[in-house]
Amino acid sequence: MIRAVTKADAPRLIEIYSYYVKNTLISAEYEVPTVEEFERKIESTTQKFPYFCIEEDGRILGYAYANPFHWREAFKYDAELSIYLDKSARKHGYGRLLYEALEKELKQMGIINLYSCISVPDGDDDEFLTHNSERFHEHLGFTKIGTFRGCKKKFNRWFGMVWMEKTIGERN
Repeated sequence: MIRAVTKADAPRLIEIYSYYVKNTLISAEYEVPTVEEFERKIESTTQKFPYFCIEEDGRILGYAYANPFHWREAFKYDAELSIYLDKSARKHGYGRLLYEALEKELKQMGIINLYSCISVPDGDDDEFLTHNSERFHEHLGFTKIGTFRGCKKKFNRWFGMVWMEKTIGERN
């Protein structure tokens, strides 16, 4: 079941997100946010954009949300997406379902362009970071539009990011 996230979901979302903060280079954060910080993020995001979670048997297995791509008015047709799945829930199609729900909602809102900023290793896959997220987005129709090498540092190592884009509406 896919549904809108509420502030009451913050503890479970942090549980999912904390794995990425503590064990991977996927999140650029060094510290896991507090429940209050997550609640504020949920509240500010849901004022203008969708924030969904996917549940199975009453347990949240992942979440995805959209944010403004840029705060200036001319970018009002663009959104940046983020997604996090419980580490045990990957490779089951949950990510696709979440992104399909986001896309449907965003298209109804008049959003035309979707963007995703994805952490990637500067070389081969390793224990902290792989190219899996980049491949996932490609599989869903996103195209790589930019690469930044060595722009982030965590766990005493440098890594990069790619920007990916998908058009879901008509540019009139």
